[in-house]
Amino acid sequence: MFSPIDPTAAQEASALARTSPLLKLGLAVAWLVSLALTLEPTPPLRLTAVAIAAGLMLGRIAPGRLVRGIAPLVVGAASIAVANLLFSAANGDPSATQLARIGPMRLTREAADAAASVGARILAIVTIGTVFAQTTDPTRLVDSLVQQARLPARFAYGALAAYQAIPRLGEDLATLRAARRIRGLGGWRPRLLVGLLVRAIRHADQLALAMDARAFGSGPRTTFRPISWGLPDLLVGAGGVVALWLSLLP
Repeated sequence: MFSPIDPTAAQEASALARTSPLLKLGLAVAWLVSLALTLEPTPPLRLTAVAIAAGLMLGRIAPGRLVRGIAPLVVGAASIAVANLLFSAANGDPSATQLARIGPMRLTREAADAAASVGARILAIVTIGTVFAQTTDPTRLVDSLVQQARLPARFAYGALAAYQAIPRLGEDLATLRAARRIRGLGGWRPRLLVGLLVRAIRHADQLALAMDARAFGSGPRTTFRPISWGLPDLLVGAGGVVALWLSLLP
């Protein structure tokens, strides 16, 4: 889940990749917040379709790559929907419309509607998040937050460093386990956590020295990767707002 995404050349040259990450983040948040304003399954499904179409056409994400990114999370969404269907309080309501009975378990239309709504919203969240992640470089996102949203550089780049350190912890753990196997100490041991903590502290110390050497937080800084507003931002922003409005129509 936290593994770095390696975009293809087509993705890096796509319209979504050239769009301001801050704008894409704002649209994604607006879309996700709007899902809390409706209990119907239709608007989330419309947003899911729009997100997939945008990822394929504007983001130039290969269909197989998009499916591999969404599929594991779709399984989780389906599991949550089934759990809501089976264990909904509406199934015990005598006035609810019965759809089926499995042994002593009663399934009602109200429970099915609620489960469909929950499943559709989770599917929309998963799809929007996947398309955003596969068309947005984390470093460019932080650059956009610092330059366009005026976020403090020390906080923004520190968060980026913490995000990039998570996969490194997995690599460190694999290295420690390999070292133990070479010495004939196989299996899982709590001491591995001690070694992992030591390596994490060393990485944090090196990162702090590197940020201090680059004068983070000491005053105004120059920009190595300037990000400015452009025509793709206007088109994608207008299209995102129109898509949201059409998706919420009854």
